[in-house]
Amino acid sequence: MSVKSQFLDKLQDRQSAPASSVSKSQADIAEFCLRMTQLKEQMDVWLEGTGLNVEAYSTSVTDLLVENGTFEITALVLRIDDRSVKFVPAFLYGQGVTGCVEVNFHDGRHTTSLGRLFMRSGMVNNWTFIPPGVLSSPGQGFDESTFFGLILALLP
Repeated sequence: MSVKSQFLDKLQDRQSAPASSVSKSQADIAEFCLRMTQLKEQMDVWLEGTGLNVEAYSTSVTDLLVENGTFEITALVLRIDDRSVKFVPAFLYGQGVTGCVEVNFHDGRHTTSLGRLFMRSGMVNNWTFIPPGVLSSPGQGFDESTFFGLILALLP
């Protein structure tokens, strides 16, 4: 193989690589959006008969590892009077995780972190929950019990 052929092969590889990373990030964004919609649907099922409803709203996420650096996605909030628990997407890519959602409690004056949900963590492809201040834990599955433990803060 000539040097020119080697150069042209490397040039072609380089030009095609960003396209694959863009399509990968676009696929991950689409999955994150879908999983947020499914999370809302699951919360609606858990809240059936309580009189509470999950509200969805659009938010912008900044992540320098995705094309254009930002994307729009659904965030979720539950409210009782002036108290709320918000599930707000924070970033797409982090160290060993994909899709991070910050869970915060608001009492009208103060905001308190309740933890984070991760869409994919390591080899786990289900939502996992990690309490605030925990950095290296594998996390626990996000289930109905964990959900109600988080929104218990809504009731003084």
